[in-house]
Amino acid sequence: MLLALTERNEELWWTAVILGFVVIVAVVILLSLLVKFVSTIESRVTTIKATLEAAASNTGDTALIAPTATSVEGVLNEGLNHHLFLGRVYEKVRS
Repeated sequence: MLLALTERNEELWWTAVILGFVVIVAVVILLSLLVKFVSTIESRVTTIKATLEAAASNTGDTALIAPTATSVEGVLNEGLNHHLFLGRVYEKVRS
């Protein structure tokens, strides 16, 4: 017995085949994008990890922060004294 497709059945089969092909192409494109995005994220995470490790090693050498802060405070106090002195001298010269 020979099974023959009617014109409508053949049209439905071709529609299903074309839709299946479109779905497969869309899945391939989306998976390719996913792989690309994951690769980009992985490389950026590696870069961030290296940067954080460098920052951690840089902050390990913080022994000079306290003496530097004291020196900067001394310089600021000296600058304030000069500012006050020059302000008094300027007022005397002006009057």
